[in-house]
Amino acid sequence: MTVNIASPFGAGLSPSRRQILKTAPGLIAVAGAISSPVSAQQMSGSSQAGTQTAMPAPELQGSNIVGYNLEHEQFPVPELVQFGADASQAGFGALAYSDHLQPWQANEGHAGQAWVTLSAVGSQALSSWIGTMVTCPTIRYNPAVVAEAFASLSLLYPGRVFLGVGSGEAVNEEAATGYWPPWSERWGRLIEAISIIRALWSGEQVQFQGQYYTVNAKLYDPPAQPIPLLTAANGMKSMRLAGQYGDGLITDPKTWQQYKTEWQEGANAAGKDPGQMPVMVQQYVVVGDQSDAQQAAELWRFLPKAFTTYYNIPSPVEIEQLADQQVPLSQVIAQWVVGTDPSVHINAINELFNSGVSVVEIVSGQPDQQRVIGFYGDNVLPQFRSPS
Repeated sequence: MTVNIASPFGAGLSPSRRQILKTAPGLIAVAGAISSPVSAQQMSGSSQAGTQTAMPAPELQGSNIVGYNLEHEQFPVPELVQFGADASQAGFGALAYSDHLQPWQANEGHAGQAWVTLSAVGSQALSSWIGTMVTCPTIRYNPAVVAEAFASLSLLYPGRVFLGVGSGEAVNEEAATGYWPPWSERWGRLIEAISIIRALWSGEQVQFQGQYYTVNAKLYDPPAQPIPLLTAANGMKSMRLAGQYGDGLITDPKTWQQYKTEWQEGANAAGKDPGQMPVMVQQYVVVGDQSDAQQAAELWRFLPKAFTTYYNIPSPVEIEQLADQQVPLSQVIAQWVVGTDPSVHINAINELFNSGVSVVEIVSGQPDQQRVIGFYGDNVLPQFRSPS
């Protein structure tokens, strides 16, 4: 069987924001038709790919998972693998890794390859979901290559891999390719990329002729079971699009609070039930006092302007300089959970769960990650574990 997919935007025309918003239901119907779940029994031999003994991971939706976010910008790959293994052992149910070519700020100091880290940590984090937060599958990466990479990861670690996708930042995409298109094209590319990835995961021959990509290929080792594809959003229009095109959402607490209804309406417009879709939200924390928070904030000073201004800048050095001039540390810390009282951290997580979030990803910019992992493992995560 060959799956043929045409661009929803028409030949020779770059989609406008209005066109992108209008084309969701038809493209979702096509993508759904080519990405029907395929059981492990139907995939000959694929269930034997993972040989490690692993506990089954909880469902991303409906389980109230507390996860741990590990940043390639701040630590080298060997440390991130160890942190991931320790976080899984401590009880974190999902490990999300940033996928960057360069750090946001030069003083963060690192930017290892995320897929290498995922492959390594999966063999040690035996009961946690693993995935990216987020991969941009449009410029620096071709979507067919992304589909192949995550299909292979899913064969190593069946039932524990998710893919987070987004429209990218110039510090990665423009820096690697010299190309950084406007918003409408970035989202047009992302929409096509999502369709290509889902089609290839079906294991069928795929013929795709779009506005931005032409693919005629087949994955000969497709996933043994469906891979959740979560779409990142940080603004009103992107939240609606994420609801229309993704299997779930990746965002931050402020965006979720402001534009939750946009995401829900986008999902409803595509014929999906947002109540059955996972929502993954990052929550920045510091286990320590205000001096610890200020030290961490020096490396994450860009955050308040990350997706309003700095995402268009390809240089980590320039972003760091601008953030130092424009963003006071108090503004960075204002949305963080800071302290050594477990109840402060527990209450923040519960507030997100009560708002409809299903996966809270803990992020800490402090240098001592083991302090955070140990504190949460001993004092916070036991409050969210189901009775045995």
